[in-house]
Amino acid sequence: MKKMGDMLLTREPFEEIVIGNTALVRAMVEAGTRVVTSYPGSPTPEIATAIGSIARDRRPFYFEFSTNEKVATEVAYGAALNGHLATVFFKSVGLNVAADTFVQLSLMKIIGGMVVVLGDDPGANSSQNEQDNRHLARLSYTPVFEPASPDEVYTYYLAAAELSRRRQMPVILRLTTHVCHAKQKVAFGQWAPTEPDDTPRFDPANGPYIPLTTQDFPMKQRALENLAAAEAFADEKGLNRVIEHGNTRRGIITVGLPFLSLMDVLQGATEKPDVLKLGVAHPLPRKAVADFLGAHDEVKVLEELDDFLEQQLKALAYDLGLKTRIIGKHDNEDWIGEYTPEKVALVLSLIHI
Repeated sequence: MKKMGDMLLTREPFEEIVIGNTALVRAMVEAGTRVVTSYPGSPTPEIATAIGSIARDRRPFYFEFSTNEKVATEVAYGAALNGHLATVFFKSVGLNVAADTFVQLSLMKIIGGMVVVLGDDPGANSSQNEQDNRHLARLSYTPVFEPASPDEVYTYYLAAAELSRRRQMPVILRLTTHVCHAKQKVAFGQWAPTEPDDTPRFDPANGPYIPLTTQDFPMKQRALENLAAAEAFADEKGLNRVIEHGNTRRGIITVGLPFLSLMDVLQGATEKPDVLKLGVAHPLPRKAVADFLGAHDEVKVLEELDDFLEQQLKALAYDLGLKTRIIGKHDNEDWIGEYTPEKVALVLSLIHI
């Protein structure tokens, strides 16, 4: 019988059927993550279960459940300031507890890199609301990578860690309930463990590490430059992609789980729209979006919860003088619940796609 802990520490490339939360832990291992912190809450607790399956003396990183989400964020941030790749994870409303610290992270020079894993909960399966944390990402100038499947959870974490280290900035990996718990055969890479070098690398000269008013403008300028770099990085890695069906009349722009539901719905369609699948929900990949809008007469925006992408797409189209008809949310039901295949079929039927 396979043991999860042994599987997660396999050195050779392998394939295994796992849920998204488990795929994430393997990505942490391969990326060389050194510190992982959390405060438990669904849909993310299976991340901790997978970590716990690795014996503590074999675990290649330090892990703790912190007192709350704010403390978890600050412990991970402290490790990252010391030069070590760190990750913090918690559920959607956990970001409210961590917000006082979180909103400052993008201003800092985080030399080790830091990935913030959010478990958003469309449908409020285990939460008191359907909070859409993309708004807080935009408020804090933090890029959002949004996988649609366990395979993408794995690859997007590796990409987020790479960007975070390269630019010394925080990156959000936004998961949603079905992405956390979906099962898929994932092809993992090799892992060559090395003796960790935990030499402290904190140097006050690399700061500032406290957002003082005298430093606010240069720190904010750096955060804006990092967002632009994240947009270019997404293009470099091919995180945003077009599925072409030769339909110049109609297209759909989507992100995350709704993409997979859309692919299910389109299997039986006689006329299939082209699809722009975004891997990065923020910042908006302007060139990819502009090219897609310009190539179609009308485009439907398919996104769970709030009209986050819709507003930006319409603003971009206006600024560029594009004549594409952009179809957003139709009624209040479009703001509510998970975009399962049944829901997506209903949403599309109302606009006759």
